[in-house]
Amino acid sequence: MALAQTEEAARLAREAHPDLEVETVRFQPMGDRDQVSKLDRHGGKGGAFVAELRDAMRAGDLQVAMHSLKDMPGDEETPGLVIAAMLKREASGDALVLKTGLDYGAFAETKGRGLKIGTNAVRRAAFLRRLYPEAEVIHYRGAADTRIRKLDEGALQRLPDGSEVGPANALVVAEAGLGRVGLADRAAHVFDPEAMPPAIGQGVVALECVADDWATRARLAALDHPDTRLCAEAEREVLWVLNGHCNSPIAGQARLDGDRLSLEAHVISEDGARLISASAEGPAERPRELGRDVGQALLDKGARDLIEQSRPA
Repeated sequence: MALAQTEEAARLAREAHPDLEVETVRFQPMGDRDQVSKLDRHGGKGGAFVAELRDAMRAGDLQVAMHSLKDMPGDEETPGLVIAAMLKREASGDALVLKTGLDYGAFAETKGRGLKIGTNAVRRAAFLRRLYPEAEVIHYRGAADTRIRKLDEGALQRLPDGSEVGPANALVVAEAGLGRVGLADRAAHVFDPEAMPPAIGQGVVALECVADDWATRARLAALDHPDTRLCAEAEREVLWVLNGHCNSPIAGQARLDGDRLSLEAHVISEDGARLISASAEGPAERPRELGRDVGQALLDKGARDLIEQSRPA
C-alpha cells in the first residue's frame, strides 16, 4: 500500500513538473520488518513507520517522505521538517473484509457472534467491541494485501509472547487502503462514520521534507490540496490538544462546506463501553481554532482518562 501511495505521489510530481526527475526509494521501516509486535513497542505508529524516513531526510538521503497522515504523531510540526503537501483526500472510512466464502448478510444477522475479527488499531478494536460485543477482536498485523492473504489462507497471527491467535474470519481495514492495493472489491461492508468514525487524517497522504529546503517545498506546493489541508489541520489540532498518540482511541473528521468548516471528534474506551463526543463549526480559514475548541470540549467531558488508560504500561 505504501508503495502504491508513493508511486501516486511521484506521478503527480512528474505531472506538475514535467522536467523534474523523480526517483522513488523503497524503505522497509521497523513497522514492516516486525510483523509480530504491537506497535507501541516501537514508539507507536510514528516510531514504527515514520521515524526512519525522517532520519533519512535529515541525513540528506531523501528529499521527500510519503506518509499516511493518520500514522503521523499528533505533536506536529516536527522541528526541522514540514508537511509541504497533503494530497486530495481519498475515502476516509473503514471497511469490513470477510474471509472468502463468508456472507455479509449472515455476518450482519448474527452481529459477528462466534467470529474473530482482526485489527491492530486500538480505535477500530474499541468500536468493533461496541458494534459486535459477541465477536472476538484479535491482534492482526501486516500491510492490507498481506492481511487479506493471511485471512483467506486461515493463517494464525503470532503474538509478541510467542502464542498465536486466529485464524480470523474478518478484518477491518481502511477503505482507501483497499483501493490502493487493487482490492476494493473485497469490501463486504463500508462502515457508516456514525458507527465507526475514522481516524484523524485517515485517507490523506502527506508529503514531508526538510523545512529549509525551499526548492523542494516550492515544488511540493503544486501538489497540495487546500481543502484537504484545512480539514486535516482542524483534525490534527484535536490530537495536539488531547496529547494523543497516533494509536490512541481517538476518531474525528472535519468537513468543508463553502466557507464553513465543521468538525466532530470522539474518544472511546478500549472496551467500547464509554464514548465521549464533541462537535463544532466555524470559519474555514481558522481550522486550528476549531480543532482546539473541539479538543477542549472532549477534555472537559473526561477524555483525558480514556486516553491515559490506552497508553502502554
